[in-house]
Amino acid sequence: MKTSKLNIKGNIFGGLTAGVIALPLALAFGAASGLGAAAGLYGAILVCLFATIFGGTPTQISGPTGPMTVVIASIAAAYSGNLKIVFFAIMLAGIFQILLGISKVGKYIKYVPYPVISGFMSGIGVIIILLQINPLLGFDSPGSTIDAISGLFSSIKNVSFHSLITGILTLLIVFLTPKSITKKVPSALIALIGVTILSIIFNLDVKVIGDIPSSLPEIQFSLPSLKDFIDIVPVALTLAILGSIDSLLTSLVADSITKTKHNSNKELIGQGIGNFAAGMFGGIAGAGATMRTVVNVNSGATGRLSGIVHSLFLICVILFFAPYASVIPLPVLSGILVKVGFDIIDYKFIKIIKAAPKSDLLVMLIVFLITVFDDLIFAVGAGIVLSSLLFAINVSRQFDIKIKEPQSNDENECNIERNENILIIHIKGIFFFGSASQLLSRLEDVMDRQCVIIDCKTIKSMDISAVFALEEMILRLKDKGIQVVLLLNNRKLAGKMFRQGLFNVISRKNIAYDEELAMQKASALCNLKSC
Repeated sequence: MKTSKLNIKGNIFGGLTAGVIALPLALAFGAASGLGAAAGLYGAILVCLFATIFGGTPTQISGPTGPMTVVIASIAAAYSGNLKIVFFAIMLAGIFQILLGISKVGKYIKYVPYPVISGFMSGIGVIIILLQINPLLGFDSPGSTIDAISGLFSSIKNVSFHSLITGILTLLIVFLTPKSITKKVPSALIALIGVTILSIIFNLDVKVIGDIPSSLPEIQFSLPSLKDFIDIVPVALTLAILGSIDSLLTSLVADSITKTKHNSNKELIGQGIGNFAAGMFGGIAGAGATMRTVVNVNSGATGRLSGIVHSLFLICVILFFAPYASVIPLPVLSGILVKVGFDIIDYKFIKIIKAAPKSDLLVMLIVFLITVFDDLIFAVGAGIVLSSLLFAINVSRQFDIKIKEPQSNDENECNIERNENILIIHIKGIFFFGSASQLLSRLEDVMDRQCVIIDCKTIKSMDISAVFALEEMILRLKDKGIQVVLLLNNRKLAGKMFRQGLFNVISRKNIAYDEELAMQKASALCNLKSC
């Protein structure tokens, strides 16, 4: 009983602590998304509540995150005249996540290469920082990083000093507050309350959040036109994929701390339900939030109660403290987001960048640049494709083909003559699409013999491309009147290759399972007169 009470106490304390941290971030992400601070709060409440109840990581705290906010901001800018389309896109992203969970693709997240994740996260961090420079200087946030960079000189020239002072104070607090204090009170919350009070006392002329509804959200559902629907499907899919990656990576972090194991597919379903609800009620999309989850667990949380408490706390903020939140200066939120941007950057990879393999560095840089200057989902896709190609090239270098004559101690003149008309092709390593062409390139080396033994006993694995390359080689050899014997490991491999079509070019009597039998069959096939 005592343990149960401690768990309840830990879950309540963890949820409240995570809620305190989530408050300024939810407001900041909401403002940065272009949908308003209230949308950030609604998203934090709904995504966390439903992901907690239906998800597969009991201690995970979900809510608005940097990657999701960047995507939503781009949709909001494109459909600024009809924000209900944006909310529909968020709902659609939730549906996609549910489908990803049902189709059990969650387990494949571990196959995303680390350089891709590193370049993507660092790119997101830089995007957040660049997009917050204008609000720090007293202007609206630009629509893209290119606009932010191109308009930087003009913004500096016409800077609002009140906004700049407010932003600098916020940055000083979030970056320089000692860890001994931030362990008890988050620096973002200190900046949010402290700088807001100072701006009111000194009557600083800065842009503020504005009115926040002091009631629960209303349904925002509206069906888009067919054209709009077609346009937002790729964006919704982007949100779904990013949210899934973000959430499952956070789940892995939670596992490592709690020594438990999450359910990936269930987590995706929970996140999907949460994002569907967020879009339905005017909230921004969210995902598993690493920092909030770590704080939740370290504060004593052990189960789902903490996530529910987190959402209830934010509901209380809306119902009872909305009028106070409306006077928060936007430069304060921008300063908080700049700190978030710096925290997202992957310093772990940067520290070992000189020692990192060139291929990994290339992937990281390409993903980073595409993320910052072009498209998030294209960046991830390009990174995965490039990583796969570089991996294939690396593996193909471990593939080896050796052509040699058979060794024999038999002094029989007939056998010696037969052996001279036989060549053995030894294939070693991983035989796949990346190395299949190497086999065909060696055809000319064996065209002067009557029989060829293709030794596949030391092949570690082979794909369908390899089988087809083998089939093509056998066909070319037979066209030249050259007999072929295939040396394999076992009958199971032979059966598999035959099912894949090899029976069309070679008969079972030309298959051997040891070297001696292969030589006997090859000798019998040589077109020599009996000695």
